[in-house]
Amino acid sequence: MKEELHPGYEVTVYECSCGNTFESMSTKGGKLHIELCDKCHPFYTGTQKLIDTGGRVQRFSDKFGAAASATLKKDAAAKEARRKAAEELEIVKRAQREEKAAAKAAKASEFAHLSESARAEAEVEAAVEVGDEAAAEAAQDSAGVVEGGSDVIDDATVAGIDAAEAEQEDEVQAEDAAAVEAADANIDA
Repeated sequence: MKEELHPGYEVTVYECSCGNTFESMSTKGGKLHIELCDKCHPFYTGTQKLIDTGGRVQRFSDKFGAAASATLKKDAAAKEARRKAAEELEIVKRAQREEKAAAKAAKASEFAHLSESARAEAEVEAAVEVGDEAAAEAAQDSAGVVEGGSDVIDDATVAGIDAAEAEQEDEVQAEDAAAVEAADANIDA
């Protein structure tokens, strides 16, 4: 064995986290701190004792745990805001549908009270108000049929009203789609 190459083998004092101290031999020498000894290890004592040393997982959760919970809260708040916006939009749509149904019922009762020729004239006026030229022409054609006294007027009247209502429904759906996109854009921002 070479001289001056190997470390010295010295008396070392070991101090445990439970408070126990004992001496042994070691190349470190001096005083060393240990976490478990024969006085506190569960194998020797027969009891379970948890010693929290603040390991890496605990340090990580202490450092980043609050950020993760803040992110989860932010995501939950955004989801709740989107849900509320969708509910409000559904309420507005429902009110528009009910309003439209009430207007349609009022129109139907108005047309029911009119005579057939007056009904054809009212239909022409309604189609012109909406700006639907095809429905207006169909209504004028059916008005000529009314003067002849045929039952075709009822089908033509219904077709004209349905065409005007279909156009209005398309406009309402386009407005609803624009409102949904605007709400989504506001939530995402």
